[in-house]
Amino acid sequence: MIEGTKHNTISRLSCLCRKGRQLVVLSLAAFFVLSVTGCADYLDVVPENSQVADDYWQTGQDVERVLMGGYYYLRSTVEPYLIPWGEVRAGIVTNNKSNTKLQTWQIQASNTSLCDWSTFYKIINIANTVLARADEACRADDTYSEAERNSHYAEAYFLRALSYFYLVRNFREVPLTTVAYENDNVVINVPKTSEDSIVSQIKADVLAALQTGAAKETFSTTWETKGRATRWALYALMADVCLWSGDYEECIRYADALLTANSPYAPRFLSSPTRASFMSMFNPGNSNESIFEIQWNYEEQQTNNLPHFFDDFYENASTSYVVCSGACEDFAREYVAIVGDVDDESMSTSESARTLCASIIGKGSMSGVTYSPGAIPSGGSALGYVWKYIGSTSRDKKRTSVSYDPNFIIYRVADLILMKAEALLLIDGGEPSEAHRAEALELLNQLRRRAGYDEDTLAEMYEREYEMSQEELLGRVLDERKLEFLGEGKIWYDMLRMGRRDDNRYKQSLLIDQVISYNNRASASWLRSVLNSDNALFLPIMSTEIERNPLLVQNPYYK
Repeated sequence: MIEGTKHNTISRLSCLCRKGRQLVVLSLAAFFVLSVTGCADYLDVVPENSQVADDYWQTGQDVERVLMGGYYYLRSTVEPYLIPWGEVRAGIVTNNKSNTKLQTWQIQASNTSLCDWSTFYKIINIANTVLARADEACRADDTYSEAERNSHYAEAYFLRALSYFYLVRNFREVPLTTVAYENDNVVINVPKTSEDSIVSQIKADVLAALQTGAAKETFSTTWETKGRATRWALYALMADVCLWSGDYEECIRYADALLTANSPYAPRFLSSPTRASFMSMFNPGNSNESIFEIQWNYEEQQTNNLPHFFDDFYENASTSYVVCSGACEDFAREYVAIVGDVDDESMSTSESARTLCASIIGKGSMSGVTYSPGAIPSGGSALGYVWKYIGSTSRDKKRTSVSYDPNFIIYRVADLILMKAEALLLIDGGEPSEAHRAEALELLNQLRRRAGYDEDTLAEMYEREYEMSQEELLGRVLDERKLEFLGEGKIWYDMLRMGRRDDNRYKQSLLIDQVISYNNRASASWLRSVLNSDNALFLPIMSTEIERNPLLVQNPYYK
C-alpha cells in the first residue's frame, strides 16, 4: 500500500483511552464510561453514571484519545442509520431482504432500531467534554501547544455540528446540549429545541471552529486528512447547513471557499471521464476529490458490511440494498445517451463512467463472481446494484475479502458543486437571473462531462435547460444528485430539503411525486397520504426516550 493511506495508522480509531482511565459518553438519558485496555481493544461498557477521573486531562495525547472516540462512534452510525435514514425513505435504494417500516412509511416510536439517536449524543458528549477539558491538558503538558489544543477544539466543534445536523434532518426538533456530562449536577432531562435554534448552533459551532485559526488543511497522513475534520470539511458542512436553512448567499460563499481555494491541499474535482478515475473515489478511497470520509482498515481488523449490504448474492447478509427499477431506468438512459444502444453495432467506444461505477444494472455470472456492467438494456432492469461498494479496481470483478473495508464518504467536491448550483437557482427568490441560471447549468455540465457526455450533447442539454422554469431546473439538480450520490446516504435529505423550501412550494413535484415514482414497497395512495403530513417527514422519538425523559414531547404524527 502507498504510505499515508488509510491502511497505515488508522488503528488510532480503536485506541481511545489509556489503560485504567475512563471516558464518559452520553446516551441522552443513559451514560456509559468507556474503558480500553490497549490499542487493539474495542470498547467495554462499565457501570452507568460514572464520571471522568479529575486527573485524566494531563497530556495532549489524553485529549487526542478522547477525541478519536468521536470518530469511532461516527463510524458505528453508517450501517444502522446513515444509509437507511438517507436512502430508503426516498425509495431509490431499498432493503431487498426486509420490508422495513422505514421504507413502507409505517415506522412507530417502538421501532427502536430505526429511531435511536443515542450514538449521536455519545459523539456530542465527547465533543462537549473535549471543549470543556482540553485546556486543562494544555496547562499541564508543556509539549501540548495552544495551537494543537485549538486544532482539537476545531475537530470537536465539527463532530458536534455534524451530529446535530444529522439529528435535525431526521427528527427536526431534538434536545440541545453543549454542556459535558461530568458530574451528577448536570441536568440530564432537557426538552426539545426548535429546528431553527439547532441550525443556529450548528452554524455557530462551524464558525467557532474556523475562528480558532487552527483547523488544519492537511494532516501527516492521507487517511487523517480525509478522515478527520479539516478546514475543507468545515466549509463543506457549513455550505450544506446554509443550503438546508435557505441561506443561499452563505452557501455559495462557503462552497467557493473550497472550490476556488488557492491551496495545494484543497480537495479537487476528479474531472477525468473514465471508469478508473470515478471508481478510485470508492476503491481504494481517500481520493483527491474526497473532503471527509469515514475510515476502515482491513489490516487493522476493521471491516464493514457495505460490500455485503449492496450485493444480493451474499445470502448470509441480514440486509441487502438494491436499486429500484425506476432508478435503473435513469441509469440506463444515461448509459444509452453516452455510449449508445447496446444493440447498435456502431455504438460509441465512450465510457459511461458514472453509470458503470455507481450502479450495476446487468448481472453476469450467477455464481456472483463476475458482473456485466456493460450489459445494460435500454429499457432498464428490475434490479440494480450499487457497484461503488462492491466493485474492485477491475471493471467486472467484485472486491475480495481483503478489501471489505470501503470508506463511507460524507462529503466530496461534486457535492459542493451541486450545492452551489442549487443555491444559484434559489438565491434570486423567484426565477433565477440569467447569470445565475447560466452558472448553475455549467456546474451541472461539469458533472455530466465527467460522467461521459460529449460536448455536442452537453450543448443541447444546456440549450433546453436554459429555457426551463426554476422548478424544472431544481428537478435537474435533483436528478444529478440521484445519479452522482447513489448509496451515499444523501438522496432523502435532498428531496426533503427541496420539498420543504419556501413553505413547501415544490413539495408535490420534488418530494411527493419523487418518492411515489421510485418506492415500490408501498402503494401510491398510502405514500401520498403520509407525505402530505409535514410531521410524517420526520422520525418519531424513540418510546424509551419518552419514558426516561418526561420533558420530551413526541412528534405529533406519532402520538
